[in-house]
Formats: sequence, C-alpha cells, structure tokens
Amino acid sequence: MTASLHLPIPFPSAGRFAVAEFDEASLPPDLIRAAQSGDESAFHSIIRACKGRLAAMASRYVQSASELDDLCQDIFVHLWRGLHSYRFDAPFPHWVSRVAVNTCLTHLKRRKRRTSFLVPLDEPEALERLPDPTDAHEAAGRDAAERLRPALAALRPEDRLIVTMLHLEERSVADIAAVTGWSIANVKVRALRARQKLKDFLVRHEKSL
Repeated sequence: MTASLHLPIPFPSAGRFAVAEFDEASLPPDLIRAAQSGDESAFHSIIRACKGRLAAMASRYVQSASELDDLCQDIFVHLWRGLHSYRFDAPFPHWVSRVAVNTCLTHLKRRKRRTSFLVPLDEPEALERLPDPTDAHEAAGRDAAERLRPALAALRPEDRLIVTMLHLEERSVADIAAVTGWSIANVKVRALRARQKLKDFLVRHEKSL
C-alpha cells in the first residue's frame, strides 16, 4: 500500500499552475520562479512532479509507511524553505536530489542517536507497509535492501547513505559527490571503508542472516 503524501503547507486548490502537470526534468523556469516568489500552487505542481522519485529514494532509509511519510514531509519542507537558493545554474532535479539526500542523512543521524535501525522480528509488517515500487529494477533493488537491512543498520549514517546510493540506487561516484558535496576522492574512500564494514558485518553474522 502506498503511503499518502500530504504537504504540511495549505496550498490553494486553484492557481496559475494548479491544474497543469509537468515532468520533473522539464519543469518550466517560470513555474520554479513563481514558487520561489511564494506561489504555493506552483510549488504544489513541482511536488507532484517530484514526489514519486523522492518517495522511492526516501523509502530506502525508513522502516514503515508512517516513517516514510514523515521523511517525505521533511524533504518537502526543506525544498520549500530552500527554494530561494536555487540559482538555475544546475538542472533542477539535481538540486532537488541534493536537498533530499541531505534531509535523508539528517534523518539517519537523528534516528541513529535515538534508537537502533533493526526491525523487530515480531513486526515484519513494518516492512510490508512500505510502498510497492512499480519498476522491476527498483523492486530488485528494494529486495536487496531488505536482505541487507540489518547490515546497513549497523553502519554509520554516512556509510549507509553511500552504500545505498552506490550499490542499491546504482549512482555514479560523480553523482554522489555532486549531491552530497563531498569530493570524488572522498566518496571513493568513504565507499571503500563502508563496503569493508558491510563485509565484516556480514561475515560475523552470516549464520543469522
């Protein structure tokens, strides 16, 4: 079942951009500028174009549909608050991804401090409530993520983020560097260390996984 994603901002039901639907990769600059100037209906149109990809990204860092909904809300709020900083010097989806990745990383750090990432064995339905991806490739990645969840949970937030992006989302090193703000060399070093930590965990726990 797909979680309903509701913006925490009261958008008007009508407006200049309220009806038209846009593709994320080709959002009109005028639409983005309107949202930057405070047009909530324009921002709502942007979210409708982006929310599928953002929900798929966020779903890799949560344990339940309710947590996914909360994380998506955080991403939307950060996009709304930071939209004025977008300068049209890079593709808009690229900027959106950077905001989303940073929000997911903050979520991982906050949750790591609060509790363990491991899903209780008596609550398997927590995973079943996550949205079912429609893309077969995405589904394969989600299956891999579920099998690796205990190992990923043992990693530091930054390590989990980079392993997820590199191996489950199959992003390039250059793309990860761009959306995280880390240098390419730093991404490579972090990835190497994170993979080793993941391997060590799997070796230690192979009988229980």
